[in-house]
Amino acid sequence: MSYELIINSTPDGVITALLNENRLIELHKDGLDNNFSVGDVYLGKVKKIIPSLNAAFVDVGYEKDAFLHYLDLGPQFKSMNKYVQGTLKGKQSTHKLGYNKIEQSIDKEGKIKDHVSSNQLLAVQVTKEPISSKGPRISAEVTIPGRFLVLVPFSDKISISQKIKDPEERERLKRLIYSIKPKKFGVIIRTVAQNKKVAELDLDLRTLESKWEIMYKELKTASPRKRVLGEMNRATTLLRDALNKEFKSIHVDDESLFLELKDYVKTIAPEKEDIVKLYSGKVGIFDHNGINKQIKASFGRKVNLKSGAYLIIDHTEAMHVIDVNSGNRKATDQNQEKNALDTNIEAAKEIARLLRLRDMGGIIAVDFIDLYERENNKKLIENFRNFMKEDRAKHNIQLPSRFGVVELTRQRVRPETEIKVTEVCPTCLGSGEIQASILVVDEIESFLKRIIELGENKSIELQVHPFVDSFLKKGVKSIQRTWFLKYKKWISVRPNTNVGLLDFSFFNENKKKITI
Repeated sequence: MSYELIINSTPDGVITALLNENRLIELHKDGLDNNFSVGDVYLGKVKKIIPSLNAAFVDVGYEKDAFLHYLDLGPQFKSMNKYVQGTLKGKQSTHKLGYNKIEQSIDKEGKIKDHVSSNQLLAVQVTKEPISSKGPRISAEVTIPGRFLVLVPFSDKISISQKIKDPEERERLKRLIYSIKPKKFGVIIRTVAQNKKVAELDLDLRTLESKWEIMYKELKTASPRKRVLGEMNRATTLLRDALNKEFKSIHVDDESLFLELKDYVKTIAPEKEDIVKLYSGKVGIFDHNGINKQIKASFGRKVNLKSGAYLIIDHTEAMHVIDVNSGNRKATDQNQEKNALDTNIEAAKEIARLLRLRDMGGIIAVDFIDLYERENNKKLIENFRNFMKEDRAKHNIQLPSRFGVVELTRQRVRPETEIKVTEVCPTCLGSGEIQASILVVDEIESFLKRIIELGENKSIELQVHPFVDSFLKKGVKSIQRTWFLKYKKWISVRPNTNVGLLDFSFFNENKKKITI
């Protein structure tokens, strides 16, 4: 696998696209005001205690108060709260915790009113960004994430990622971190730390400790609702969490951002400094790399698959529903069950990509094509789980229900990525909306390809709406000419005002409509 990062700087912010084998798998947008991102730390002020929820609402400066549950106080809440109060009052003279006493852990079954009161000031970290009408979800258990390690204050525990299986490597990492970690800080060792040298881990740890020091200095003079430690932008965060030997290039179209990313990559992976490249072409960087076309094809209600099958994706307040349809898929086997399984596996692979790309979270119900053999249902779920392994968001896939619906949950920490792929219809003068026209051309070519594969027609005529006709014939390198070079057959295109804007028909040499 090869990964590529394409970063587009716009007047509204920065859009980051992550590609795997030239397929778009993640899309992130950082606005000019990127407050309340996951990982940001604020000095919040408790507004209201809700005993029935065992939670509190905290003012962090967002229009809606942030939600803090008792379980999100963290076991070392007493120690952390004492540190924050001491810093605010000038009694904490250093960011280091060596002289601080680690207080007794709070009871897991306790009540929030016993530890938090109205108007109390707390250091809190955003764990979920504001979604819909809800404010941010926060935690009082502040942690500082790095590339290889996560720093946890007021703890001596060292935790290691379960994905590191080798017992010798686990022991090496544990012993190494014990020898270099600061006093009264715990450390979580991430999967990417495997086989890393002590110098790399030490550098990451010192960087995290310096961030803790920055937070301490900001807290000393902070007023309520102030951000005391900001998470990096999405592009840098993505590099921190995902940069590995499979990354082949990072393209960015803004010089200042290019220099910032180049310096960051040079810091965390000096051998990869040269993969950061500044794009200066006349065509937009997303158009140049074919990303806009992929966005339009992936964010509509209907998503087409290569085989001719398609997905219908509907979103309600409570959940997402995905319906799998065979559409015009050409059967590759006489066995109907085998064809249904092949279509479902293709759909499962695309759904795994779309969940990550659109950042869909919560409850998701997928209505696959019915399979009657238990073994085939098992194969489908195994493949689906395998496709979802690359997704960093926590998820859980259930076995098919008795109605054949596969249910899954996926962690939601940010608002779902929504991109409008509709445009005002010129036929109805703006009274309705239709799919973007670029998707119509994709459907036409998909149909044309199947006609040519059958090889039953000497000549082929396409009838479309005049607007689409102009689009297909526009320019020297028109789509019509591209088809001729690609399929070695001239396709006659004729405008017809009686054809709907999104409709089309193919006719053979006898003027008979071609159907498949």
